[in-house]
Amino acid sequence: MKYFNFEKILYEGSKSSNPLAFKQYNPDEKILGKPMKEHLKFAMSWWHTLCAQGTDPFGENTMNRPWNQEDALKTAMAKVDAGFEFMQKLSISYFCFHDRDLVSEGATLQQTNELLDKVSDYILVKMKETGIRCLWGTANCFNNKRYVHGAGTSCNAEVFAYAAAQIKKAIEITKKLGGENYVFWGGREGYETLLNTDMELELNNFAYLLTLARDYAKEIGFDGQFLIEPKPKEPTKHQYDFDVQTVLSFLRKYHLDQDFKMNIEANHATLAGHTFQHELCVARINGVLGSIDANQGDMLLGWDTDQFPTNVYDATLAMIEVLKNGGLHKGGLNFDSKVRRGSFTEEDLALAYIAGMDTFAKGLRVAAKIIEDKALDSYVEKRYASYKKGIGLDIVQHKTSMKDLEQYALQHDQIQNESGKQELLEAILNQYIYE
Repeated sequence: MKYFNFEKILYEGSKSSNPLAFKQYNPDEKILGKPMKEHLKFAMSWWHTLCAQGTDPFGENTMNRPWNQEDALKTAMAKVDAGFEFMQKLSISYFCFHDRDLVSEGATLQQTNELLDKVSDYILVKMKETGIRCLWGTANCFNNKRYVHGAGTSCNAEVFAYAAAQIKKAIEITKKLGGENYVFWGGREGYETLLNTDMELELNNFAYLLTLARDYAKEIGFDGQFLIEPKPKEPTKHQYDFDVQTVLSFLRKYHLDQDFKMNIEANHATLAGHTFQHELCVARINGVLGSIDANQGDMLLGWDTDQFPTNVYDATLAMIEVLKNGGLHKGGLNFDSKVRRGSFTEEDLALAYIAGMDTFAKGLRVAAKIIEDKALDSYVEKRYASYKKGIGLDIVQHKTSMKDLEQYALQHDQIQNESGKQELLEAILNQYIYE
């Protein structure tokens, strides 16, 4: 059965008026010596693409997908067929999943694991047929009511044990499917009030769970990259994984910083009060930029709207950071994005992915040109030129004492600063985008 009533999406160039065609994304075109599809390892999110039904906090389903069947296993198998058809038609080479995306929970954990085995067996068959790969897997330790007080940070030890068992199975399935990464998103790892919270115990327990997972992955020979995805505010008021810097501090305290990198989501950066570029830059300069969840939020809404990315400005700044990082290596660009509730047809899914893929392709083109031309480099170099000689070079090389600096300041207290040229640089960035 075919689930999508459109043909394979092709690149037709920026002059095309065909909505079912790529205007910017040309997979085999070389950018900085590498095909665009290698720079942009696009991935389909199993959850938003195949599982979302158009609900919101105030309304019921608006989407009746043709792959929804009369029982959980048949629906799961139909989702596999639909997902691989969709990825092939959009030239998407990867997918990402939560364990509970693949199949709904059974009556017991044992039954759920058996269902996962059956569905992942079928996914493996489709992967071999198509060459499509798994970018990353993860465990959904947040939806079920058992996780009302968290998973690894739960006040209930039985919940901690269940979460560990669920994560163990999810790592096994990810390894089975050749996943290049495994993601931890602490969807309920946080607290509402300190009146009933032992924060130290919760953080110690969460670090212990990550340590157990790391050690088990090594035990079974899973060589994928471990990622943590920072997110503030939602769903708890005080998330332990608020932003990149917070997660870094946590990892360093528990000596886990050599084992984990970051999966950065644009909408989560917004909720943390940062720009997407800021979070990517912090991860990059700390050597932990691992992968990206490509989406955007609504600046007028203070929650995680997970919209498809269409902001070329943000995509350009993001790709500058990725290129400076030498690429995403094992990571990729996962569309953790969902169509709007009113966009309920299967064609809308394709149109949304086309828009997102074209946005990042345009961002890549612009970022590569800016880097090739060194359009911004000279301004940055000039701004910090005082650190290339004299007292500045001594500071950078850590050759000064407080007394040395005081003596210098006493002799050079008539200071002149230069303009940062922010508006000029923003105009230069616009010029490259408009070309």
